[in-house]
Amino acid sequence: MLLAPVTVTPSKPLTPSHLKGLLWADVMYRATRHVADVTLRYSHTTYHPTEQTLGFWEFLDRRYGDRDYTALDERAVGDLYVAFRAADENVPAAALRPYLDAVEHGWTHPAARRVLGIWAEQYAELGLTDPGLLAHQPPGLALDEMVERLGALGMCLDQRALGGPVFLDLTRHGLPLRTLVGADGRPNYLACALRELLPLAPRFDEVALLYDSQLDPDYQRLARVLAELGPTVARVPVGRVPIDGTIRSARQGDWRDDHAGALLAAARSGHRPEAVRLGVRLYFIAVLGPGQAEGYRPDLLHQCLGRAERLLAAADADPLPPAVPLPERVARHRGSRLHVDPYRLTSSLLGRGRRPAGDLLTGVYL
Repeated sequence: MLLAPVTVTPSKPLTPSHLKGLLWADVMYRATRHVADVTLRYSHTTYHPTEQTLGFWEFLDRRYGDRDYTALDERAVGDLYVAFRAADENVPAAALRPYLDAVEHGWTHPAARRVLGIWAEQYAELGLTDPGLLAHQPPGLALDEMVERLGALGMCLDQRALGGPVFLDLTRHGLPLRTLVGADGRPNYLACALRELLPLAPRFDEVALLYDSQLDPDYQRLARVLAELGPTVARVPVGRVPIDGTIRSARQGDWRDDHAGALLAAARSGHRPEAVRLGVRLYFIAVLGPGQAEGYRPDLLHQCLGRAERLLAAADADPLPPAVPLPERVARHRGSRLHVDPYRLTSSLLGRGRRPAGDLLTGVYL
């Protein structure tokens, strides 16, 4: 099975919405490893060519020159990203082309490297699987190769010879045309995803796409294309986390103390590291659920951290292995798919009187 979660652009702090998606993907990956051969693909390199990333880097270099970003934290870099978005400048494609060429050869802007380094530390504290945050992981296809591959599937309308864009053409499936590459040659996020997943998908029995529910139209298209290559494709949308009743975009900033760094600082002051790892998963997966109706509540997160302490103590007090092997217990939460449902599995820990075995906690949550 291939698990391909949506990536977070390294230009800001990790917000509650980001944490929810990352924790969801981590539990799915670690649980599914007990019942299937699973590959996690999460490459920042693949999505650097998008305009929002290259445009931000060009903005930084044009405004600030050869600035030292090592002294900035993720919030300070995020403030610069907000300024970039607020400027709303129309930068020509030619100005971004040197950045695109550099990315293809393994370069990452120092501001992004700084954010990724901070995230790597936060991943370690949260117990998240590091998918290679700081590694160069290029997609398997060049842009032209991806367009050719789509054309062979009869799913591409390429108007570049006429000075036009490249469209994903799924009209025979009842879906409207979707731009992949602008007339100026700039690819969007969906084009980058296809560069990565088109060569990977045929190697797997199932591809699980885990993504922000607001991206559902594009992920419906992506799933349709990948299904043509043979695998079963599972779409797993995860809703964002409202704060004060509002779903905010990170491009607008206003993260205040609602970000991973502040959350971890508050959690670690009263709880052991294992309880923090388990507690955040109980909260962001089981309590918030797959939708976006439940808003962020630090008081409920605090309760989940306390619940995690009690679950860990109960597991420590009963060290004997259970009669049913871990893979069999985990497989109960798969449904009809290969992948394990993180919500079903994690919610099972919250039932009254539940005492999860230590092998489940260490094998999936810690």
